Amino acid sequence: MAAYYLGIDQGTTLTTALLVDQDWRIAARGRRAHRQIHPRPGWVEHDPEEIFECVLGAIGEALSRLPGGRAQDIIGLGLDHQGETCLIWDKGTGRPLYNAIVWQDRRTSDFAERLKKEHGRYIQETTGLWPDSYYTATKIKWLLDHVPGARDRAARGELLAGTLNTWLIWKLSGGRAFATDSCSGSRTMLMSLRTRQWDRTIAGLVDVPLDLLPPIGDCNQIFARTEPRIFWGAEVPICGSLSDSHAGLIGGGGSRVGTLKTSYGTGCFMNLVTGDEFVISRQGLAACCAWQIDGLPTYTLNGAAYIAGAAVEWLRTGLELIGDLAEVESLARSVPDTRDVYFVPAFAGLATPHWDQYARGAFLGLTGGVTKAHLVRSVLESVAFQTTDCYRAMKREYQGDIPRMRADGGMVDNEFLMQFQADLLGLPVVVPQEKESAAFGAAVMTAVTLGRLSGLEEIDHHVQLKKTYEPFISADERESRLARWLKAVERSKGWAKPSEEDERGQG
Repeated sequence: MAAYYLGIDQGTTLTTALLVDQDWRIAARGRRAHRQIHPRPGWVEHDPEEIFECVLGAIGEALSRLPGGRAQDIIGLGLDHQGETCLIWDKGTGRPLYNAIVWQDRRTSDFAERLKKEHGRYIQETTGLWPDSYYTATKIKWLLDHVPGARDRAARGELLAGTLNTWLIWKLSGGRAFATDSCSGSRTMLMSLRTRQWDRTIAGLVDVPLDLLPPIGDCNQIFARTEPRIFWGAEVPICGSLSDSHAGLIGGGGSRVGTLKTSYGTGCFMNLVTGDEFVISRQGLAACCAWQIDGLPTYTLNGAAYIAGAAVEWLRTGLELIGDLAEVESLARSVPDTRDVYFVPAFAGLATPHWDQYARGAFLGLTGGVTKAHLVRSVLESVAFQTTDCYRAMKREYQGDIPRMRADGGMVDNEFLMQFQADLLGLPVVVPQEKESAAFGAAVMTAVTLGRLSGLEEIDHHVQLKKTYEPFISADERESRLARWLKAVERSKGWAKPSEEDERGQG
């Protein structure tokens, strides 16, 4: 009888489901995209019910691509998710009180800025995270403060809150399981890295009642079984949960200490595995619990760029400069450089290492000779510049050897970008054959939970490499380009911050 591991990657723009056989070959896959909701400038939301339907749709599509495929053939289900995106829902009816607030959302920037000034050092020392509206804590506070009656209902025990893994586990189990894992918890800005439990002091600072939040446990646990009424008649163990970038580390064969990996998706997310000790960064990096297996944590240093693939999509849907994403690489290659144009993709502020919530996007260096191709190339190059900022911050914190960077995600098919990235880093960039490494990593965690793998490292020899990009530009050229980039970044900072006159007028 055929048997498969199911890995689900619930990402910012789409959900991917992979069915993986017991020899670690991809047997089938399915995908479903969901809407991006922008009620106001800087606000980003998703419909949680639509996301759940997309999860079921992606699984159903994968099963339909298997001859005779049945849900009963799934050994176990593991999932990863967007990380910081969160929602609140009614415990009795299961209805969300409001849309899910996405990690990119900036509506809580002012509150996060006050937290940073008044309690930033305590929060970073405890959670590994510098206060920012990127994280879950301020979003849950906003929901409680702005949805009518939410705080009163929370006090009466009628509501539940969590990141999308908690929502999906709850939905898939028919409301029987309310839980999260230490990897997901560490993206909320509410979990202590030392105890891997919710921190009461920080919960008090952001006014989020702990009774609203799920218990935190291992990433390798059987959370529940799927509800047969919604899962094609099957009771499949839900037995793996973590955030998408850390699932990608596992799925790309990067679980060993010293591994550096970047996921290129809607945003860019870089992780460096530091082992059983976490590093509290002074370089604008975050520390995170990458996974906890049988009570033992593994930590990473983490860097983020909010906008990567989203900027390329903006070229198509926002500016209508391109008709097809396939045009991007050919346009970038059609010119020898950007004509000294630099693009700063700060649509939602700047993350690592700048952490400026009020920065906004800009093209710098425009002249009459600039063409569409120069603009497109500058947008692609901005992705590599942001990633290099993260890498250089990590090198200042980490004394170990970093021989190469692994890369995954939708943008790794762009060979121009990957070569430019290697040139800026001064490191080889290695791309695996399977770019859906997050969903694959979720399937791997399932196998570890069920005892089918002895550990995460056992998967490494199953990961096939597609291509290695070697750097070839000179150190002088690299430093010159990076200096110009940083000059452009400085020009974009603080753009959306109210002036003193504005603040006096509001007062």
